[in-house]
Amino acid sequence: MASPNARQNPEQKGPAKQKNMGQFDWIGGIGATPQAVAALNDQPILFTILLIVLLAVTLQGVLLWYIHYATLKPEQKAKKDKKKKPAKK
Repeated sequence: MASPNARQNPEQKGPAKQKNMGQFDWIGGIGATPQAVAALNDQPILFTILLIVLLAVTLQGVLLWYIHYATLKPEQKAKKDKKKKPAKK
């Protein structure tokens, strides 16, 4: 009996022929280096932290925009142009 770790014939198809697939291999398709993919596969919490930081920065930007908009002086706000109806003759 061969051990499960024994090498298979290169022409043989099956799971041993496939590349070692990880959870974050799709990131390699969008330009990540193999080292970055390996780091994410080893420590998936890094991806979660990345998403949380991106969300926090986005929310902070929205909050800053709202503070800017809410504190505008009336003369700084854009005035709405009301179109006058043409007079009937």
